[in-house]
Formats: sequence, C-alpha cells, structure tokens
Amino acid sequence: MGQGMGAIHLSEVRCSGQEPSLWKCPHRNITAEDCSHSQDAGVRCNLPYTGVETKIRLSGGRSRHEGRVEVQTGGPGSLRWGLICGDDWGTLEAMVACRQLGLGYANHGLQETWYWDSGNITEVVMSGVHCTGTELSLDQCAHHGTHVACKRTGSHFTAGVICSETASDLLLHSALVQETAYIEDRPLHMLYCAAEENCLASSARSANWPYGHRRLLRFSSQIHNLGRADFRPKAGRHSWVWHECHGHYHSMDIFTHYDILTPNGTKVAEGHKASFCLEDTECQEDVSKRYECANFGEQGITVGCWDLYRHDIDCQWIDITDVKPGNYILQVVINPNFEVAESDFTNNAMKCNCKYDGHRIWVHNCHIGDAFSEEANRRFERYPGQTSNQII
Repeated sequence: MGQGMGAIHLSEVRCSGQEPSLWKCPHRNITAEDCSHSQDAGVRCNLPYTGVETKIRLSGGRSRHEGRVEVQTGGPGSLRWGLICGDDWGTLEAMVACRQLGLGYANHGLQETWYWDSGNITEVVMSGVHCTGTELSLDQCAHHGTHVACKRTGSHFTAGVICSETASDLLLHSALVQETAYIEDRPLHMLYCAAEENCLASSARSANWPYGHRRLLRFSSQIHNLGRADFRPKAGRHSWVWHECHGHYHSMDIFTHYDILTPNGTKVAEGHKASFCLEDTECQEDVSKRYECANFGEQGITVGCWDLYRHDIDCQWIDITDVKPGNYILQVVINPNFEVAESDFTNNAMKCNCKYDGHRIWVHNCHIGDAFSEEANRRFERYPGQTSNQII
C-alpha cells in the first residue's frame, strides 16, 4: 500500500479487539529511532454484505470493468432495469458506481456512451445524481427520485464508467508549506507572464504597469503520490496547451487552488496552479522516475514519487496585495475539480493558520484537512475550511 508520511505516533500496539480506538490499546510512544515509514501499519477492511451490487450492472463495454451504467428500480413485482441520465455525471458519481459494483475505483465517469451498444435497455430511470464520493451505492446519493429530468434525451447521453482495481492518491507535504512560506514584493515589470496566465489578483489589471509591485505570499508545494497507480493528466499530449510566455505546456487547466480565507470562511485572496509540468522530482529509494517534462515528455507522478513546485517559480504564490492585516486561513486543494480520479479525495486539502501584520506573515499549524478530530478542529478555527475536495 506504499509508505505514509509525516509524524509516526504509536509503536507496539497490542489490542484485545474491544477498545473504542487505537489510543485505548496498550502501546509504546514513538521515538525517532524506533520506526521508519517502511514499517507503517495498514489495514484492509471488509464491508458487510448488503446486496447493493445486485441493483447495478454495466452493459456494452469491452470488459466487465467498463460500460453504460444500468440500475434496478421499482418495488416487488415491478422491478425494472434502466439507464442514468448523463447530465452532471462525473468522477465522484463514477467512484460510487464502481464501489457498488465491487470493481474498485473509478478511472473515468462518462456523460456520453454512444460508442457502447445499449442493447434492449433504453429507458432512463434516474437523473440528477450527485454524490460526495463516500456513499456505498447510488441510491444513497442525491437524485431526482421518481421524477426524471434530462437535458439531453436518448440512450447515447447516459452515464458510463470505466473502473480500475488501482488508483492514484495525492497528498501535499503540509510541513513544507509552513517551513517555506514568506512574503515577496515583486516588481510589476517581472510579472507580465504571470499576469498572462491569470496568476495575479484582479486589481493588478488596473495597476500602473510596469511601475510598482505586487505583494506575494510564496511557498513550496511537494505533492506525493501514495496510491497504487500513477497520477496522469486527464488529457493526452495531443490536447495540451502551449504557453509561449513561460515556454511550457499545460496538461491540466487547474491542478491546485490556493486561497486565503477569513476565520468565518470568506475568501479574500486566491491563486491557482495549472499543471504546466507534472513530473517525478524525487522518488523513494526503490522507485525509479518515469515522468519528465523536458522535450515534450510524458507528464505524471509515479507511485512512490513526488512533484516539487519550488517557492521561487512563477505562480507558486497567492497575490495578497489587497489583503488587510489580520488572522486568516491558508488553504491549498489539490486536483480541486476532480479532473483525475483518485482512491481518496479526503486528504487533498491542506489548511494553516496565518497571522499577517501588514509587513510579515506567520504561517503555522499546517495540516491535511481531515487530520484533526472534530473537537480539535473546533479549537483550531471557527471555519473548518475544506476537509476534502468538497465545498462545505
């Protein structure tokens, strides 16, 4: 399952099986010499049988892992199979469908399935499906109920999935963000490329170019792939967009969101990072690099490797020129639009406390969005930020 990262808290855990949490089991507190991440504990859980897999099936695909989604609706004596409207069907909905089918993780969620034969099932029986990604079956997701409303009619515009037994899982190194954060007043004449790629606040458009400067909160991002499959851009090389100013290709429209929020959740500054170069910067000892951006190379992050965006490269910042002194939350979300499927989206968001006095900034308490208990989160701040890629 790969190695973890960050602090190791427990060693020699001995449970009877009756304890309410691992902390209640006899254990020894960890010291730096005791354990390495090669010894991280793991579990494989078994869900109780609920029979939900009997109410869903795939049809028309080239293998049992792909096809048009068909679901069973109705009560005793009136059961029938039907299709799902493709409107707004995406990665999260596909994740739930693949989980319900027992086929692992979603690789793609498809809104059009014209290339798959529909067979004799043509009726659409479910629409408006909206999932958080954690449900066990599509029935548990929000949907229109018995009232079916589809913008595009016909069996070719129905939901489909491609499932996979493995998936990537990205995780941001939160401690590095805290260690590398600083403020830079950067002259406007050095920011033309950044402005062209929309990396500055909207007020920069009315600035007196090329005179003056923008105040930038800069930090490094080190993004690890801890999953069981490589993280690859959704788009192939043929559709990557060349940006002349910086001289590179963009393989994803948005790879990360950077936000400064007030304690009550109001956004006061934002930034974004297009994945102009997804590559293996470094890897674990026994893993070889596979992706490199040079010479129009393949982009991605190999399992066991990480991609490092240094604090001193363009757009690796938030423009805080218009932010007033005060206490804030720094929030970073990876893969925010679910463009690429992952096994777990709950660890894609990181947040930190920030104190800004108008001249300096103190970034502290950085952690992955779901790292704290609910009680600890309430002590951390009034606004919980994003505990995953989901807006709360």
